[in-house]
Amino acid sequence: MNETERKGVDPARLDEQDLLRELETIHRSRHDTLLYGSAAALAAHDVRMKELESEYLRRHPDRPVAAGRTREGARHRT
Repeated sequence: MNETERKGVDPARLDEQDLLRELETIHRSRHDTLLYGSAAALAAHDVRMKELESEYLRRHPDRPVAAGRTREGARHRT
């Protein structure tokens, strides 16, 4: 997807606060898009969410991971 086709600002150009706000917004809207959006809307949502999440992970490769969010941690819960 080139810059003229892109929906929204390139995530690499967002400051940290804007990136987090965009991620929160797209995650909040995901359920409604899945249930009620057209195939094109869902595809666009997938692309944008992947762009934003990839940028977050690029910036935070060593982010803390909660023990309960790993397979081993999940096994201990059961």
